[in-house]
Amino acid sequence: MKQRILFVEDDDDARDLLTRALERAGYACSAARNADRALELARTLTYCDVVVTDIVLDGDDRGGIQLMGALRAMGIAAPIILITAFADVERLKLALNQGAAHLLEKPFRAADLLKVVSEALRPGPNAAHVTERVLRSADLTEKELTVARHLLDGLSSTEIAAMELNSAKTIRQHVSRIYAKFGVSSRADFFRLVYSGGVTTR
Repeated sequence: MKQRILFVEDDDDARDLLTRALERAGYACSAARNADRALELARTLTYCDVVVTDIVLDGDDRGGIQLMGALRAMGIAAPIILITAFADVERLKLALNQGAAHLLEKPFRAADLLKVVSEALRPGPNAAHVTERVLRSADLTEKELTVARHLLDGLSSTEIAAMELNSAKTIRQHVSRIYAKFGVSSRADFFRLVYSGGVTTR
């Protein structure tokens, strides 16, 4: 499965050029010209590995930083690379405080962007991002994803049933399907597989 880049840039020429460069490098690239379109795309993507966005979008000099917050609120934990021609200290500090992984200052070459994307994709301390990627790789339903996250939080089927307003029997059925999709037979094996970052699906 190709790694997916969500790329947001309001300059049409720059967006087209850099999108082609990312795709030639082997990435799947979903491109948007503004924050609203980026959020629409994010809702439809099964998974996103990296977000690349200009800080200035449609005349808003903090549009990309605001987009970061909206993506995080949607549960997207992917590293975010901010690109800008105006790397002033105040915005740089705000971007880093919001959790930007990298800041790439214009002008830059396509090769510079590819290098930063590669660095952002290296395994790091963001366990939530890695865990979510493994869960998304197994074609779970939204309900199964929710139950799987509860399992990883250490909750029992009875506790999950109470939180999700289902019967314990229904939750156990979801758990069985989750294990089947991951090719495991116990919670211990499920934990081991997910936290190793590797998955074999059926």
